[in-house]
Amino acid sequence: MEQLQQWLAAHFAARAFSLKPASADASFRRYYRVSAGGRTWIAMDAPPELEDCRPFLLVARLLRAAGVNAPEVIAENVDRGFLLLTDFGDTTYLAALDEANADRLIGDAMESLLRWQLASRAGVLPPYDETLLRRECGLFPEWYVGRHLGVTLTGDQQQSLAEAVSLLIARALAQPAVYVHRDYMPRNLMVTDPNPGVIDFQDAVYGPISYDLASLARDAFVSWEEERVVDWSARYWEKARRAGLPVNPDFGEFYRDFEWMGLQRHLKVLGIFARIRYRDGKSGYLEDTPRFVRYARAVVVRYRELTPLARLFDQLEGRLAAVGGAS
Repeated sequence: MEQLQQWLAAHFAARAFSLKPASADASFRRYYRVSAGGRTWIAMDAPPELEDCRPFLLVARLLRAAGVNAPEVIAENVDRGFLLLTDFGDTTYLAALDEANADRLIGDAMESLLRWQLASRAGVLPPYDETLLRRECGLFPEWYVGRHLGVTLTGDQQQSLAEAVSLLIARALAQPAVYVHRDYMPRNLMVTDPNPGVIDFQDAVYGPISYDLASLARDAFVSWEEERVVDWSARYWEKARRAGLPVNPDFGEFYRDFEWMGLQRHLKVLGIFARIRYRDGKSGYLEDTPRFVRYARAVVVRYRELTPLARLFDQLEGRLAAVGGAS
């Protein structure tokens, strides 16, 4: 904190400034709101030994070049992990969304997503490849099933999970690749002008075109009726086709891509939320895992190929109830 204050003092020269916490983060990054002369900025503190802020700088440039409202980097000290950014305020989509404004706000988010995807170029961002997809899926049995539920999968259960994961990954890798924010959800979208302000994008990759839409429509912290999710997906698909993005020309197949991609993300996030609690000691995430269990179960029962994974969720149901996770 002293180093951050010294760095900010050098930037603001003789001007007085104040510093207060701005938001929480699931990573080791910390954010502070800096006030000086009637204006505000956001200071990021990303401990260099734990976080690398260079990907943030790269993706911020890519987003802004694509016409997406990402924070402008006012000052940086990469060696210390300090960034000074424009301030998007306090109103997240998560806080603002309601039945009356959801179509408008999600519509804005989809327009921003289309601009981001249309700017895609291969070889700029890390690939969302099989290695990364498998590593993410491995978080589910390790942290959610093993650590949270206290279950050791049998050999047959491990095989069923492995076969289902292979199907999900094959489907993901068969999709056209674009820039992927990787956490394009209401908690990371701010109500701004122009709308939305996009944050928390440092883990962006080059991968499946349906991923960010799945993050947006099937969020960790807010759920919508299936009819609305289908409608939003169809609206995105129509806009993407008109814009020349390489979505599947058959909406039914695109929606399957969307659902299977979402399932891969749900398995990953179940593991991540458990890891945040048990490894990092942070509350406020694991409590939302029942939503992801509902998402996952709804998908696995719709597709015959995923029946073994549906059975696995059935077998885990007793343990879910025992740890207070049944929905």
